[in-house]
Amino acid sequence: MQNSYLKKIKFPNKPGVYFFKKGKDILYIGKATSLSNRVKSYFSRDLINTRGRLLVDMVFQADNISWQETDSVLEALILEARLIKQHLPYYNTREKDDKSFNFVCITKEPFPTVLVLRERILKKNLWQETHHIKFQAKYGPFTNGMQLREAMKIIRRIFPYIDAQSAKRDNAAFYRQLGLSPEVGSQEAKIAYDKNIKNLKMFFEGKKKRVITNFRKEMMLYAKKREFERAEEMKKRIFALTHINDIALLKNEKKPASGAFRIEAYDIAHMSGKNMVGTMVAVEDGEASKSEYRKFKIRTQTDTNDTGALTEVLERRLGHREWPYPRLVVLDGGPAQLNAGQKLFKKLGLQIPVVSVVKDERHKPKNILGDEELGQKYKKEIILANSEAHRFSINYHKNLRGRNFLK
Repeated sequence: MQNSYLKKIKFPNKPGVYFFKKGKDILYIGKATSLSNRVKSYFSRDLINTRGRLLVDMVFQADNISWQETDSVLEALILEARLIKQHLPYYNTREKDDKSFNFVCITKEPFPTVLVLRERILKKNLWQETHHIKFQAKYGPFTNGMQLREAMKIIRRIFPYIDAQSAKRDNAAFYRQLGLSPEVGSQEAKIAYDKNIKNLKMFFEGKKKRVITNFRKEMMLYAKKREFERAEEMKKRIFALTHINDIALLKNEKKPASGAFRIEAYDIAHMSGKNMVGTMVAVEDGEASKSEYRKFKIRTQTDTNDTGALTEVLERRLGHREWPYPRLVVLDGGPAQLNAGQKLFKKLGLQIPVVSVVKDERHKPKNILGDEELGQKYKKEIILANSEAHRFSINYHKNLRGRNFLK
């Protein structure tokens, strides 16, 4: 598809879901804060660096684009998941290993629990076998774990529900005081909670207008009974549903190619090969983005093979195509770590520059290997990212070692 195609169509600057198609076949479904900005990002010059070869191929195969607007980013997120499940577009299912997809599950019990579970757990029936409880509904797949967590925070303020934490007896009162979990036990509480779960399910099914109608009926009924506090509560829920505040989702929305200069740094920590862990940190435009730090417990290495562990961490990170790609990768170590990173990116066809930070005997940065130009230009940011990655990995390793010692 050529850029000239974009000039013929005016994409709205609104949230929604977009469809890359070949004829009538849907190749890929995505969500956007701004449909206009997001679709244009697929036609940037460095698309292969920011999104990978697979989506470059998708753009090449597509011959038309359509879209569906939503009232909020939250609704775009839910609509995207529902449509991916319905259509199973080739490039969505190829872009990411479905074992790491997330699903929102509602249990089948007197006071249902709302859970976020991985696809691999659902496929193996691990949760059901442990708890001996069936599901009445499942929604997904959701490809972005960070966005889903923020989305569930917003949803829970509108539809208070019981989750794994608030289901624990010691936590229940605390969550009720916050207004995040309902009263339980009485028949009246059960009827009210059943209504709440029914409305929550309708919201996930894209029936927001029906939910608002239900809320208004309840509000009028409470007002008629002169239960004004409950009527006011329903009024607030109607307002929240019609004015969804999803600023947190906007922050987590993947940036287009023209966004911030993102640096990712990696470090491995262990003690003689034991309790080996890896970490990833992100620095964007010179500032640490701590909400995007990630931990990896090493699975494939049982000795002191730092480069093997590093390769595992990078491969697992790159499996998360919903995370924005970095403009620069920083590794802790010398030529061996640098070569391992460069070799992997070359193998995967990713043109992402790599540098490594060499330390002196006091473990202070001594030299930056790799791309000299970027090493000089972003020296301050590279040192910051490397320092954060090392601190993060050491803390994770110590915590893991402590937990294992107590077992």
